[in-house]
Amino acid sequence: MIIKASASLRNDYNSISELAKTTQEPIYITRNGEGDGVFMNIDAFEKREQMLKLREKVLQAEQERLNKEETLSVSEARKKLKERIHGL
Repeated sequence: MIIKASASLRNDYNSISELAKTTQEPIYITRNGEGDGVFMNIDAFEKREQMLKLREKVLQAEQERLNKEETLSVSEARKKLKERIHGL
């Protein structure tokens, strides 16, 4: 975990930005010794957002399976995808 004071962000933005880019980790910003915010590299943030969306879809699919909702076999899904591709 990387922690920096808000003064570091204000006074040395370039090095904080480079640190975020290099580590691909969030940097926790403090003000007066208390947590105040988080700084992240945009690529790391977008990758994290994609991962969270994928996890949400997987969780939804698992919930549907547990609720015994209708599902497709792999071969049925392939057939439907081929129909969609050739239908376009």
